[in-house]
Amino acid sequence: MKQSIPTYDLSSITQHGILIERIEKRTISTVDNLFDKGIHRDSHYIFTFLESGRARMMVDFKVVEARDAALFFLLPGQVHEGILMEEVTGWFVAVKADLLPDAVRSVFEESLVDIQPVSIDKSWVEKLRACAGMLRMSYTEEMLASKEGFLVIHSLINAFTGMYAMIFLKENSVEISNESRAAQLTRTFRILVRKEFKTMKSPSAYAEALNISRGYLTDVIREVTGRSAQYWIHQEVLIEAKRLLSFTHLTIKEIAYELGYSDHAYFSRLFGKVEGFPPSEFRDKTRQ
Repeated sequence: MKQSIPTYDLSSITQHGILIERIEKRTISTVDNLFDKGIHRDSHYIFTFLESGRARMMVDFKVVEARDAALFFLLPGQVHEGILMEEVTGWFVAVKADLLPDAVRSVFEESLVDIQPVSIDKSWVEKLRACAGMLRMSYTEEMLASKEGFLVIHSLINAFTGMYAMIFLKENSVEISNESRAAQLTRTFRILVRKEFKTMKSPSAYAEALNISRGYLTDVIREVTGRSAQYWIHQEVLIEAKRLLSFTHLTIKEIAYELGYSDHAYFSRLFGKVEGFPPSEFRDKTRQ
């Protein structure tokens, strides 16, 4: 086990920020790693398009499975590991975040629901397959060598990921443009918490950053999500704490400091209060 969770960047593979691979009838057993990396994070998005077969992976302590015609994506920073692939045919596309349109990123990053694989029909399979095929054919050194060629490739990436966004929005009945002010504020709060949870720990701090009162923020968050604002702050802290406890050799004191707590005893009490047992016990359980 390493001192930190490995984070992989596309720059070690390509200087262009895009990777596309065709998968044909691939089978990998539970004794192998999906992409030969083990438990890790990526600094980029990953879009997986299954045309057929079955794939299973662990994402932030949850096992998710996709079968037959389905889509799945991973956000930058999520800890994951491939578990199983059975006769998988499809596409694997990795893209740096700054190459995606803001409208597409907002669908994935601002979602208020858990990200799960989405089954798709034959019509979407054909559209996505055609787009992915054009992307792979266009992704050549000759095309990448010119601004115009890269623009074509970038446009195809936008089309491919834009279809993902459309499918995900439809599946989750999300219409960002028609959301209430309360839902929009909740979305903005959740984004800010994901970015700042190591330095901002209280609802008051987030209310100040959003130029609203603490009372209004807490009322809105509870109305939309059924949970308190403090709950969501703690959730971001705890998921990162679990990642570090499970996949690194950092001490609990070092993890507390990494998460922005100068008092590691306070961090341990918080973890125990929310999870029902101390961080040391959580670490022992996950290693067993």
